[in-house]
Amino acid sequence: MAKTITIDPVTRLEGHGKITICLNDAGDVDRAFFQVPELRGFEAFCVGRQAEDMPQITSRICGVCPTAHHMAATRALDDLFQVTPPPAAHAIRKLFYNLFMFEDHLLNFYYLGGPDFIVGPDAPAADRNILGVIQTVGVATATKVIEIRNRCRDLMAWMGGKVVHPVLGLPGGVSKAITEEKRQELRGFASDAVAFAGFTLDTFHSIVLDNPTHVALIGSENYFERTNYMGLVDAQNRVDFYEQDVRVVDDEGREIERFAPRDYASVIAEHVEPWTYIKFPYLRKRGWLGFRGGAGSSLVRVAPLGRLNAAEGMQTPRAQEEHDRLYATLGGKPAHHTLAWHWARLVEVMQAAETVQQLAKAPELTDPHIRNLDLKTPTSGVGIVEAPRGMLVHHYETDANGVVTAANLLVATLFNSAAICMSIEKAARGLIKGGRVEDGMLNRVEMAFRAYDPCFSCATHHLPGHMALTVQVRAASGETVVVVTRDDEGRETRTPAPVARPPAARSECRRT
Repeated sequence: MAKTITIDPVTRLEGHGKITICLNDAGDVDRAFFQVPELRGFEAFCVGRQAEDMPQITSRICGVCPTAHHMAATRALDDLFQVTPPPAAHAIRKLFYNLFMFEDHLLNFYYLGGPDFIVGPDAPAADRNILGVIQTVGVATATKVIEIRNRCRDLMAWMGGKVVHPVLGLPGGVSKAITEEKRQELRGFASDAVAFAGFTLDTFHSIVLDNPTHVALIGSENYFERTNYMGLVDAQNRVDFYEQDVRVVDDEGREIERFAPRDYASVIAEHVEPWTYIKFPYLRKRGWLGFRGGAGSSLVRVAPLGRLNAAEGMQTPRAQEEHDRLYATLGGKPAHHTLAWHWARLVEVMQAAETVQQLAKAPELTDPHIRNLDLKTPTSGVGIVEAPRGMLVHHYETDANGVVTAANLLVATLFNSAAICMSIEKAARGLIKGGRVEDGMLNRVEMAFRAYDPCFSCATHHLPGHMALTVQVRAASGETVVVVTRDDEGRETRTPAPVARPPAARSECRRT
């Protein structure tokens, strides 16, 4: 008899999501898909606000990656006001952002994605967390993780005013200069950060790469999808987190698009489905071709392995060495192994640490000239940075007074959203057979999305600012007093009895 399995909520991610797995009469997987039932309306919230407020407003979207939104908004303001920051501001922003990338990637490896490997994918659920990681790697290592992250966040708080919701970025510059005293502290931290990045890579090598079972899991067909890839690159096509052009390669690694941030809308379009609040970006020239990869697919993947695949190398020497080892192990470039996202993330940890080390020595870092106030009349601005979870686009339209009239936010997890659905379904099909379902199997299905380090609070938007919603008001006795239902056009109805949940939030074993 057919059966539906629901994993709700899924674990170790930012935001809320659920997986629905539909079995056929033989007990094999018929369909499996990922739903995001929550909604954030920041694109609507931004309209009517001063553009200069965007770096503070949008950083409230997410407590995990506020720095990414803050910096994307700041870059959009540079474009909006047609102003170029001075060299000192550029160096401060880039240093601040690489500190963030270093700290955030470590959070994912040790707290979120890493437990699947460090503790093991089939370990009891109670052990697949940071406590299980501590038991495996030891208290001394856990102490090192906490210490290096705390030092990093303290530096970010000094530079940005606050670590969670920074106030550093301004159109044309930054709000605070770096002192020579702080430079010396940054240099000391940078040296330790590079050493810790190396330690983390050594840990990954010994626990994961030296374990044939883990290597086989990474190379498994259950976690393999051929797609296009997209990321920011510098003039030498090396991975860049903060600026430069966007490069897109196909599933064979051939460049098929290269564009400046301002031109993103001519390359990327957005598709919607009725069963989720998340959107599905795709390559506009190829059109929406559905949830399929392979040759001719219109889907792109972003985030660490997506960035490495879209680039031709790394900007720093030790990161380049690890980049080369990754592709030699996985059989060449591009690599389509979803679980290898974890390894690519650690390659980027090393680049971020080495970049902080380089920038801490830059002569322009302590220049007091930190802002260019030659602002022009605003009309439209686009800013793109690489969030830890992938490419992040902020696009604002304003009137001549700089008041936002329209906003579009394309968040990293959006770009990966279709691939996440495909990865979950493929893993479920490969793992669940004959109706046999165990906890370890379901965790391995979750591993298919966890590799992307998704953030669904960031990723769910609805342009008109409405969402389908049902609110039940109950008396103290538990009896329903009134039910208020709002459809996705904003129309409200009131009834005295319970009504069905809105279609977008309902689990259905079908997908259009």
